[in-house]
Amino acid sequence: MTERSPVLSVRGLSVRFLMPGGRRIAAVTDAHFDVAAGECLALVGESGCGKSVLAAALLGLLPANAQTAGEARLGDLDLLSADERTLARTVRGRRIGLIPQSPAAHLTPVRTIRSQLDETVGTLTGIRGRAARRSAARTAAERAAFPADHLDRHPHQLSGGLAQRAATALALVGDAPLLLADEPTTGLDRDLVDRTVDELRRPVDADGQALLMITHDLAAAERIADRVAVMYAGRIVELADAQTFFGSPGPRHPYSRGLLQALPDRAFSPIPGMPPELGDLPDGCAFSARCDRATDACVTLPRMTGAVVCHHPHAQEDLRA
Repeated sequence: MTERSPVLSVRGLSVRFLMPGGRRIAAVTDAHFDVAAGECLALVGESGCGKSVLAAALLGLLPANAQTAGEARLGDLDLLSADERTLARTVRGRRIGLIPQSPAAHLTPVRTIRSQLDETVGTLTGIRGRAARRSAARTAAERAAFPADHLDRHPHQLSGGLAQRAATALALVGDAPLLLADEPTTGLDRDLVDRTVDELRRPVDADGQALLMITHDLAAAERIADRVAVMYAGRIVELADAQTFFGSPGPRHPYSRGLLQALPDRAFSPIPGMPPELGDLPDGCAFSARCDRATDACVTLPRMTGAVVCHHPHAQEDLRA
């Protein structure tokens, strides 16, 4: 899906949650994408569409009632079939860095940010000596715009934005080949959003790191991404070059177009209706009930053609034409 060598290659990734009474929640369905070395792929879509579930599946962090299918290859390792020992000792932090969506829940509440950074530096980098580890911890904090005078505070003493920056600093320590950033700009003001995504982009350009960024912030995605994957009701419905997606001719899927047109600096017009429940998806196109281009063909499930999942013939062209 990209000309560069993929660091992560996902094929047919699906996640189902088994609920009491035999009900199944189709959180992710048949996801296909690559993330290459030196590339940022932004995964965007409304809350509840399955973005964070996909990220959790890649790291083996799903709850016990989850079932996965498909492949997610990190080099020669299939992340979906890897055991917990392999994921814990060789993948998390070392081959995949994670900026979690809820950083306060991932920080150790009884330890200061400095001590957590110090431990992470020692574990992931092999740096020895208290002074050297502290220096590396301060550098990581600076990269994430985390203030030095807050390093000796505990997580409960931080605002949401500071907790986000602390989690970002921890994720940057290992310089993993793949960074998975799940809503890394939550709680940050616009200047800090720009600074954070610029710092996330720096190792992509300088060191060939691969970055998968999950975000609601389309302005941040436009600033940092090489490609955009749009997710709706558990499916990736469009994969596009970022410059084309945000510029001309623009997105081709009607849902993708609706996301952009809802922005205040564009038409500021909301997409009508609500997304379907993931436990009660229609047999056909999940977006058809909200789509002004729906036809009788939409009662059957469309397949991805030309990086767009849509029955409408104009989806292969410019939907704004």
